[in-house]
Amino acid sequence: MKVRINILLVFLLLSLMSCGVSKSLKDVPDVSSYNQQIPKREKISDSSFITEKGYLTKNKFGQWEMYVSGDPYQIGLNTGSLTQELFEEQEHAFLSKVDELVPSKFKQYLLRKMLAWYNRKMYLHVPEEYKSEILGVSKYAGDTYDYVADDYLRILYFHSAHDIGHALQDLMLVGCSSFAAWGNKTEDGNLIIGRNFDFYAGDPFAKNKIIAFVKPSNGYPFMSVTWAGMMGVVSGMNNQGLTVTINAGKSDIPWVAKTPISILTREILQYASNIEEAIAIAKKRQVFVSESIFIGSAKDNRAITIEVSPNNFGVYDLENSNQLICSNHFQSEAYANDEKNTKHKAESHSQYRYQRMEELLNETPKLTPEIAVHMLRNKEGLDDTSIGYGNEKALNQLLAHHGIVFKPAERLVWVSSNPYQLGEFVAYNLNTIFNEAPKNKQAEPLNNLALTIEEDQFQYTQAYMDYEAYRILSRQVEKAISNNEQLVPIMLEELQKLNPEYWQAYYLVGKYNYEKKYYRAALNAFEKAKTKEITTVPDQEQIDLYIKKIKRKLNE
Repeated sequence: MKVRINILLVFLLLSLMSCGVSKSLKDVPDVSSYNQQIPKREKISDSSFITEKGYLTKNKFGQWEMYVSGDPYQIGLNTGSLTQELFEEQEHAFLSKVDELVPSKFKQYLLRKMLAWYNRKMYLHVPEEYKSEILGVSKYAGDTYDYVADDYLRILYFHSAHDIGHALQDLMLVGCSSFAAWGNKTEDGNLIIGRNFDFYAGDPFAKNKIIAFVKPSNGYPFMSVTWAGMMGVVSGMNNQGLTVTINAGKSDIPWVAKTPISILTREILQYASNIEEAIAIAKKRQVFVSESIFIGSAKDNRAITIEVSPNNFGVYDLENSNQLICSNHFQSEAYANDEKNTKHKAESHSQYRYQRMEELLNETPKLTPEIAVHMLRNKEGLDDTSIGYGNEKALNQLLAHHGIVFKPAERLVWVSSNPYQLGEFVAYNLNTIFNEAPKNKQAEPLNNLALTIEEDQFQYTQAYMDYEAYRILSRQVEKAISNNEQLVPIMLEELQKLNPEYWQAYYLVGKYNYEKKYYRAALNAFEKAKTKEITTVPDQEQIDLYIKKIKRKLNE
């Protein structure tokens, strides 16, 4: 066995030294045609900074608001200068566990080489202007994580984090929900879009979300909800009233990175003004995971989804409908016979959330931004049943990085403030911002206070406090199971009391007791879990397998 492992390591190292990797490591965008001026940052307060071409400030709701303008390199430099402390926090939140998981310096070296090999072709699939922005940002990166990759390459690699996260799900980090209505389904006939971005990379990662307003030298000015170091787009709208959000689809584990979805959606947002132009841009790029790109358009007054994957392309456009729903499975004819998509739809929580959105929209005669926010905050299952807090079958899984609502015709957008979607949804008017932002020399907040949608009072209830306590305790129980540690029985009882309708609370108790060979207690817990709304078919099968094993051990 040792010989085989050594041979594999030698093969891997030889592969990593290939010319393909060498070229990608040496590729640096040519920024000589761009303005080379290094921005001088002025600190107005602990939460407000300005440069010649931008500023960053923290609003009363705890969100960071940023405005930058210029050519690609200047956008990168100014973004990096303004957000350098936030980037250090963000990078630490994302990579702090690497040292814990890979303490060996030799293994860290191998990790770096593997990342280089995996991302060896990405540089060929990212437009030069976005590489130039990333290079500008990288000038302000710290040295803590240089063992992962050099500054520029490390930030470039971060742009594939969303793609890799959902491709490995069966390590999945995402389960987003989106919906749109227009025509006679909205109060004034104009398009309204709502979406939850359920990308979870730990609580600290979601702490410092940035609402960025970018005015590039080429293309359309746009806003996006992002984080420090991220130049791609996961949720955004441009000044033409075109919106972009992304919903993960089921993917094979990719063996080579190409165009990250967030870079493709950034290109669409910056250069498309309607649905036709968005589709044309999407067709140009080679992606390496499956994704639904939810496009809303003020000019077309409707929404569609562009469904992309490494080997297929489809557009889902309901011509005779005034609403559109998207979760995490494909709906276009191009994927009608896709076995992986069909299996995912049948076994995951995607179809359930789809039906829940459909149910809520059908109960809503006329959608408004306020009702859209109410939908995004919904924690119940079908027919308003209690399915436990944190259940991925709910629209509000109490883990979202952000919720967002667009009203494209009026260039209005509402972005959730922490925690999750429970804080105020803060309003922004793109017409006002892009007219007035360049004159804002004191970094005053950009939001429209009069249009703020009030916070959800649920965050002040005992049920919410119990849920937060459940999250902490569930992690302790999971750790105890992994490390074969002993827990006092009262901790297991408390776990179930804190979130009594959630199947996972009973599953964890069952798993702990099974590992400790307390088979009767384990059986009772697993059978209780089966009475709850279990998230996926594989989860259900896992519980059934435990019950079968236990009954065999108990001779039942």
